[in-house]
Amino acid sequence: MSELQNRQDVDVNYTWDLSPLFKDDKACEAAIDSVKEKIDSFETEFQGQIDDVAAAVKAIDSYRDILEQFVLIGTYSNLRLSGDRGDQQAQKLGALVGNAGTSLSSKTSFLQSELLAKDESFLQDIAKEKEEYTGFIEDLLRNKPYQLDQKVEKALASFSSVFNGPYDLYQKTKLLDIDFGTFTANGKEYSLSYLAFEGGLESNPDKEVRRAAFKKFSESLRQYQHTTAGTYDIHLKQEKAEADLRGYDSVIDYLLHGQKVDRELYDRQIDVITEELAPHMRRYAKLLQKVHGLDKMRYEDLKIPLDPASEPEISVEESRKYILDALGIMGEDYTDMINRAYDERWIDFVINKGKSTGAFCSSPYGSHPFILISWSSLMEEVFVLAHELGHAGHFYNANRAQNIFDTRPSMYFIEAPSTMNEMLMANHLLKNSEDPKFKRWVISSIISRTYYHNFVTHLLEAAYQREVYNRVDNYETVTAESLNEIKRGVIEKFWGNDVEITEGAELTWMRQPHYYMGLYPYTYSAGLTIATEMSQRILNEGQTAVDEWLKVLKTGGKETPVELAKMAGIDITTDAPLKNTIQYIGELVDELETLTEEIEG
Repeated sequence: MSELQNRQDVDVNYTWDLSPLFKDDKACEAAIDSVKEKIDSFETEFQGQIDDVAAAVKAIDSYRDILEQFVLIGTYSNLRLSGDRGDQQAQKLGALVGNAGTSLSSKTSFLQSELLAKDESFLQDIAKEKEEYTGFIEDLLRNKPYQLDQKVEKALASFSSVFNGPYDLYQKTKLLDIDFGTFTANGKEYSLSYLAFEGGLESNPDKEVRRAAFKKFSESLRQYQHTTAGTYDIHLKQEKAEADLRGYDSVIDYLLHGQKVDRELYDRQIDVITEELAPHMRRYAKLLQKVHGLDKMRYEDLKIPLDPASEPEISVEESRKYILDALGIMGEDYTDMINRAYDERWIDFVINKGKSTGAFCSSPYGSHPFILISWSSLMEEVFVLAHELGHAGHFYNANRAQNIFDTRPSMYFIEAPSTMNEMLMANHLLKNSEDPKFKRWVISSIISRTYYHNFVTHLLEAAYQREVYNRVDNYETVTAESLNEIKRGVIEKFWGNDVEITEGAELTWMRQPHYYMGLYPYTYSAGLTIATEMSQRILNEGQTAVDEWLKVLKTGGKETPVELAKMAGIDITTDAPLKNTIQYIGELVDELETLTEEIEG
């Protein structure tokens, strides 16, 4: 039974180096004091003083400068906490940043209010005076119908750290309070944690280990279901209150407004996948059952690899060559970024107590990206790292090409560059191997890691989330019982009678932090739809398609998701890209069935 190491005991060479942001916590604290002084000066100098276009431009310039500094502060603090949420010094720093963030929101909220009180022609003149603020002005005008009185806006901004409370509480419950203990399988004792479960136990090829881990994991989650549901309910009530205050018809409309997409795109993504992808994934589940000789296909069996024996083990050092070879088509500037990520310690590979689960990429404006991953030494992690480097490459390009207001695209588009890299990795591995077993492993990885994760796991989260918001819009209070009921119903609808939905499956709503980030879950399948179409273009057209994609990455958030996709030659206003992607998944399952027959005879 292996215990997780403490953060201070891991090999520092495989942790990220945060010194490009700040030398240490004291330097960050000094920067917090400095930016708070600038925030106070900003309020004193500009509130009630924006009388002409020149003053408006000067105010936006000053606000931009404050934002650029605060992004670095907030990123440093978040990354410190992500490395170890039990680190008391990191918690203290997080509290200081939270207070500064509240001050920033509260004391600068007048800028938007005062600008929106002006005539539209005044705002257009700002964009003419300083063209790079065109996007900033366009976003202001989009928000104008939902803008509240200046005093109300300031009051809401003053509560920003309070509104972030449910998410912080969720993370503390998840990573610090829940003790999963140990479980025994095949006479061996295993230590259990979020990292251990999601890092390998839930996909362990040994049926006894996998199912025992799931049972113990679920039992431990269930002890905290009421606290977690109550935390989530507070978050939902806050979203509903603001949606009502601002005059939106529903919480969903309120959250989609920020994504710059309409309800049609949102509903279609959920409904089409739920109906048309399910038959293909049920076939895949049956194939897993057959290959592994399972008496029944249970919910906790869905993430097992089709052929674990064919998955190579791989070191961090070896992963670099695979990634460079696969993503080399993106050009020298892109591969230079990848080499820097390894050489300059942009990536946190280690596994330790208190570390955030999953993987993510943080790309602060004014610095380079930072990636969190928990390296398990399995080939699958190369796909995960390629995914996060997709986010890194996106903002590495956008941050250099755009001002801070125009770098971040809609959440609808955010997962396209990341999943695109997964597809390029898969294409490369398939192209360079004739071994049927390895090809089967690669294709099954595309399905289980790329498509299952994004088109099934996150999509079912989206279907669940939509039903939750429907109830919230009816002013219903959610409880653990109602959330369990909704989640189980969504899972059962997708898998039908082909998968036994084990007790505990309904608790998977407790595992996902994305529910505290707006309508995030459905955007994974939206991004992967764009990525699938684009990867096929690159496969067929080569450099021309690559050049167009790089142009999209550099555009950042200057265009809407529809326009960004159009720049890549993809029309997401129709269901064609989505149906093409589902058809492609079906073809992958066909190929897996053929390869399995060839291998097993």
